[in-house]
Amino acid sequence: MMEKEYKKAVFGAGCFWCSEAAFSMLKGIVEVRPGYAGGKTVDPTYETVSAGSTGHIEVAEVTYDPNIRSYGDLLAVFFSIHDPTSVDRQGQDVGPQYRSVIFHMDEDQEREAQEVIDGLKSDGLPIVTELRPLDIFYPAEDYHREYYEKHKDVPYCVAVIEPKLKKMREKFSDIIKE
Repeated sequence: MMEKEYKKAVFGAGCFWCSEAAFSMLKGIVEVRPGYAGGKTVDPTYETVSAGSTGHIEVAEVTYDPNIRSYGDLLAVFFSIHDPTSVDRQGQDVGPQYRSVIFHMDEDQEREAQEVIDGLKSDGLPIVTELRPLDIFYPAEDYHREYYEKHKDVPYCVAVIEPKLKKMREKFSDIIKE
Protein backbone atom coordinates (compact mmCIF):
# COMPACT_ATOMS: atom_id res chain seq x y z
CA MET A 1 0.00 0.00 0.00
CA MET A 2 1.38 3.40 -0.97
CA GLU A 3 1.60 6.09 1.66
CA LYS A 4 0.11 9.47 0.76
CA GLU A 5 2.54 12.24 0.02
CA TYR A 6 1.54 15.46 1.67
CA LYS A 7 3.01 18.91 1.15
CA LYS A 8 3.49 21.85 3.48
CA ALA A 9 3.01 25.58 3.09
CA VAL A 10 3.76 28.33 5.63
CA PHE A 11 1.91 31.65 5.70
CA GLY A 12 2.11 34.73 7.89
CA ALA A 13 -1.27 36.49 7.65
CA GLY A 14 -1.49 38.28 10.97
CA CYS A 15 -2.81 36.40 13.98
CA PHE A 16 -2.11 32.67 13.69
CA TRP A 17 -5.40 31.86 15.41
CA CYS A 18 -7.24 33.35 12.42
CA SER A 19 -5.05 31.60 9.88
CA GLU A 20 -5.36 28.24 11.59
CA ALA A 21 -9.15 28.52 11.76
CA ALA A 22 -9.43 29.52 8.09
CA PHE A 23 -7.10 26.93 6.58
CA SER A 24 -8.57 24.18 8.78
CA MET A 25 -11.92 24.68 7.02
CA LEU A 26 -10.61 23.53 3.65
CA LYS A 27 -11.03 20.13 2.08
CA GLY A 28 -7.69 18.39 1.65
CA ILE A 29 -6.06 19.96 4.68
CA VAL A 30 -4.41 17.36 6.88
CA GLU A 31 -3.19 19.65 9.68
CA VAL A 32 -2.64 23.31 10.48
CA ARG A 33 -0.15 24.27 13.17
CA PRO A 34 0.29 27.79 14.52
CA GLY A 35 3.90 28.78 15.02
CA TYR A 36 6.74 31.19 14.39
CA ALA A 37 9.14 31.67 11.47
CA GLY A 38 11.60 34.15 10.06
CA GLY A 39 13.31 35.36 13.23
CA LYS A 40 16.70 35.15 14.84
CA THR A 41 15.90 33.67 18.27
CA VAL A 42 16.12 29.91 18.79
CA ASP A 43 12.96 28.41 20.32
CA PRO A 44 10.92 31.62 20.51
CA THR A 45 7.93 31.86 22.82
CA TYR A 46 4.62 33.63 22.36
CA GLU A 47 5.69 36.25 24.89
CA THR A 48 8.98 37.06 23.11
CA VAL A 49 7.42 37.04 19.64
CA SER A 50 4.52 39.23 20.83
CA ALA A 51 7.03 41.73 22.20
CA GLY A 52 8.33 42.10 18.63
CA SER A 53 11.97 41.61 19.56
CA THR A 54 12.76 38.22 17.99
CA GLY A 55 12.08 39.05 14.34
CA HIS A 56 9.65 36.11 14.10
CA ILE A 57 6.27 36.27 12.44
CA GLU A 58 3.16 34.47 13.65
CA VAL A 59 2.53 31.85 10.96
CA ALA A 60 0.39 28.87 10.10
CA GLU A 61 2.05 25.72 8.81
CA VAL A 62 -0.45 24.01 6.52
CA THR A 63 -0.06 20.32 5.67
CA TYR A 64 -2.20 19.45 2.67
CA ASP A 65 -2.94 16.70 0.19
CA PRO A 66 -1.92 18.09 -3.23
CA ASN A 67 -4.29 15.60 -4.89
CA ILE A 68 -7.22 17.40 -3.26
CA ARG A 69 -6.04 20.98 -2.63
CA SER A 70 -3.60 22.95 -4.75
CA TYR A 71 -1.00 25.42 -3.56
CA GLY A 72 -2.80 27.96 -5.73
CA ASP A 73 -5.96 27.41 -3.69
CA LEU A 74 -3.97 28.02 -0.50
CA LEU A 75 -2.58 31.25 -1.96
CA ALA A 76 -6.10 32.41 -2.85
CA VAL A 77 -7.27 31.78 0.71
CA PHE A 78 -4.15 33.43 2.15
CA PHE A 79 -4.74 36.64 0.21
CA SER A 80 -8.43 36.67 1.16
CA ILE A 81 -8.08 36.25 4.95
CA HIS A 82 -5.86 39.25 5.63
CA ASP A 83 -4.84 42.64 4.25
CA PRO A 84 -1.71 42.09 2.12
CA THR A 85 -1.39 45.87 1.64
CA SER A 86 -0.92 46.65 5.33
CA VAL A 87 2.60 46.93 6.75
CA ASP A 88 3.12 45.26 10.15
CA ARG A 89 -0.57 45.31 11.01
CA GLN A 90 -3.69 43.20 10.69
CA GLY A 91 -6.66 44.94 12.28
CA GLN A 92 -5.92 45.53 15.95
CA ASP A 93 -2.82 43.33 15.83
CA VAL A 94 0.11 45.69 15.33
CA GLY A 95 3.81 44.91 15.04
CA PRO A 96 6.31 43.21 12.75
CA GLN A 97 5.19 39.80 14.05
CA TYR A 98 1.88 40.31 12.17
CA ARG A 99 3.31 41.18 8.75
CA SER A 100 2.22 39.50 5.56
CA VAL A 101 4.70 36.80 4.52
CA ILE A 102 4.75 33.68 2.37
CA PHE A 103 7.54 31.31 3.37
CA HIS A 104 8.21 29.10 0.37
CA MET A 105 9.48 25.54 0.69
CA ASP A 106 10.83 25.13 -2.83
CA GLU A 107 11.26 26.85 -6.20
CA ASP A 108 7.78 25.86 -7.38
CA GLN A 109 6.12 27.53 -4.40
CA GLU A 110 8.33 30.58 -4.81
CA ARG A 111 7.48 30.90 -8.51
CA GLU A 112 3.74 30.39 -8.02
CA ALA A 113 3.56 32.83 -5.10
CA GLN A 114 5.56 35.45 -7.02
CA GLU A 115 3.20 35.11 -9.99
CA VAL A 116 0.20 35.75 -7.73
CA ILE A 117 1.89 38.74 -6.06
CA ASP A 118 2.88 40.17 -9.46
CA GLY A 119 -0.68 39.69 -10.72
CA LEU A 120 -2.17 41.52 -7.75
CA LYS A 121 0.35 44.34 -8.16
CA SER A 122 -0.46 44.62 -11.86
CA ASP A 123 -4.11 44.98 -10.82
CA GLY A 124 -3.02 48.10 -8.90
CA LEU A 125 -2.90 46.68 -5.39
CA PRO A 126 0.03 47.92 -3.27
CA ILE A 127 0.97 44.43 -2.04
CA VAL A 128 3.55 44.41 0.78
CA THR A 129 3.59 40.62 1.22
CA GLU A 130 7.15 39.34 1.61
CA LEU A 131 8.24 36.16 -0.14
CA ARG A 132 11.00 34.37 1.73
CA PRO A 133 12.48 30.87 1.91
CA LEU A 134 11.53 28.97 5.06
CA ASP A 135 14.53 28.52 7.31
CA ILE A 136 12.89 26.92 10.32
CA PHE A 137 9.37 26.62 11.67
CA TYR A 138 8.85 26.64 15.43
CA PRO A 139 5.50 25.27 16.59
CA ALA A 140 3.62 27.57 18.96
CA GLU A 141 2.82 26.47 22.46
CA ASP A 142 0.07 23.84 22.74
CA TYR A 143 -2.50 26.27 24.13
CA HIS A 144 -2.52 28.06 20.74
CA ARG A 145 -3.52 24.94 18.82
CA GLU A 146 -7.15 24.87 17.72
CA TYR A 147 -7.60 28.14 19.60
CA TYR A 148 -10.73 29.20 17.74
CA GLU A 149 -12.36 25.77 18.08
CA LYS A 150 -11.75 25.79 21.83
CA HIS A 151 -12.61 29.46 22.47
CA LYS A 152 -15.40 30.47 20.10
CA ASP A 153 -17.03 32.58 22.81
CA VAL A 154 -13.91 34.71 23.48
CA PRO A 155 -14.51 38.31 22.31
CA TYR A 156 -11.52 38.22 19.89
CA CYS A 157 -12.90 35.12 18.22
CA VAL A 158 -16.41 36.56 17.98
CA ALA A 159 -15.31 39.98 16.72
CA VAL A 160 -12.33 39.09 14.51
CA ILE A 161 -12.21 35.43 13.53
CA GLU A 162 -15.92 34.71 13.03
CA PRO A 163 -16.47 37.50 10.43
CA LYS A 164 -13.40 36.31 8.47
CA LEU A 165 -14.68 32.74 8.45
CA LYS A 166 -18.15 33.88 7.35
CA LYS A 167 -16.66 35.70 4.33
CA MET A 168 -14.49 32.70 3.58
CA ARG A 169 -17.46 30.33 3.64
CA GLU A 170 -19.19 32.55 1.07
CA LYS A 171 -16.18 33.03 -1.20
CA PHE A 172 -14.79 29.49 -1.09
CA SER A 173 -17.94 27.41 -0.57
CA ASP A 174 -16.77 24.85 -3.15
CA ILE A 175 -13.60 23.95 -1.22
CA ILE A 176 -14.89 24.19 2.38
CA LYS A 177 -15.39 21.01 4.41
CA GLU A 178 -19.01 20.10 5.06
